[in-house]
Amino acid sequence: MTITVDPSRLSLTREESTYLAIRTTQGGRTVYTTRIPLSELPVILSIPDPAKPDPDNRRVDPNHAKGFGSYLAENPGWVAPALLIRDTGGCRFEPISADGTVGYLTVPWAIGGIGRLITIDGQHRVLGVHLEKKRITDEIARIDRETVRANEIKKQKLEEEREALILRLQRLKEEFIGVDIYVEVDGVRGQQMFVDVADNAKGISGAVRARFDTSRIANRTLTDIVAHPLFVGKIDVERDRMTLTNRNLMGAKQVADITRSVIAGPAGRVNKKVESLTDNEVIESVRGFLDVISTVFTDLAAITEEDVDNYHPSLSEKRKNEPPAPPTKAMQLRVSSLLGSVGMLRVLGGVYRNLKEDGVDDGDIQEFFKRLDRHMGAPVTEQSIWRTTAANEDFEPNASAPIMRQQNIIHLTKVITDWYKKAPAAI
Repeated sequence: MTITVDPSRLSLTREESTYLAIRTTQGGRTVYTTRIPLSELPVILSIPDPAKPDPDNRRVDPNHAKGFGSYLAENPGWVAPALLIRDTGGCRFEPISADGTVGYLTVPWAIGGIGRLITIDGQHRVLGVHLEKKRITDEIARIDRETVRANEIKKQKLEEEREALILRLQRLKEEFIGVDIYVEVDGVRGQQMFVDVADNAKGISGAVRARFDTSRIANRTLTDIVAHPLFVGKIDVERDRMTLTNRNLMGAKQVADITRSVIAGPAGRVNKKVESLTDNEVIESVRGFLDVISTVFTDLAAITEEDVDNYHPSLSEKRKNEPPAPPTKAMQLRVSSLLGSVGMLRVLGGVYRNLKEDGVDDGDIQEFFKRLDRHMGAPVTEQSIWRTTAANEDFEPNASAPIMRQQNIIHLTKVITDWYKKAPAAI
């Protein structure tokens, strides 16, 4: 009897993987650029342990890593930059192009391979993929166990869940991510590479994230909301913090925060119900709130009417032999009024939401807010309603803004909402 064995069908002992790569140079080092399946990241790279930081890298944040895995699962249109990896001497490159720049790159596995690769930038992506793979395979195993004792109706549902999970697992095998591998054997120079990458990386501000992150409804509607007369031309689209010298009313991130207060309450927790709102519903609600406050609060009405040319950034720069431009009304507001605090605007947004949910119309809300207008001066005095009522616990002495802790914002919103039905004598 003759037996024919196909060696290609056998899974032999392997401790390395081979990819097509391009060889270039950067900073005097050889760099191999390739793309690998997401599922193979935890194979060729060590899985970061949050409890035991790699001596060549920073401690990994498990929640951030898990978030990347969830992002992959929930976003078919995901995008992520290339990982930066250090080759400590274990990679082999076999040129196949005439100029030697294109070839086969063989890299050692993280476990069992000799001369392992070290992650410079990308730890959370590696751990995130690992956690997502584990979650999917654990779920499939759970379904297989439950299927054995399930009735026919339950079996059909379990089978559908299983097929969906298999498709997710297949995506991790079929979708690729870029990897740049720097050849650097010297450990000290390798650590310096990590420092250099960290020093030269520029994170994005909350204002920029609010402008471009369309996955969240408060950000997605931002362009339409900042077109309101109160905001137009007066929003800083780059910075998060409003210093006394910033000529703008607030940053784009703060606009998104106010939006969340109006549609989700002062805690700003956007649940599935809120996310199910259409963009137009959100825009209409927030613009309704802005219409109210820009009408009844004297200082905000003045800012609404102010010439936006006064907010041009170049005016904040003192020219030679010229006095600086006079401050904008927004700059003055931060000094003289509680309305200059985004925290107070978030509170008012929450009050507006609460009253609307109780069936109060905008006209009655206007009348209520108008009674608060004369109490918006800052800093607050010991005789003000903010220090002589239940709002006292939400304001420090001589404060120009409420305490920004979440519990204080929530409490102050409730206090003012209750005033609509039973107001203190001062209002």
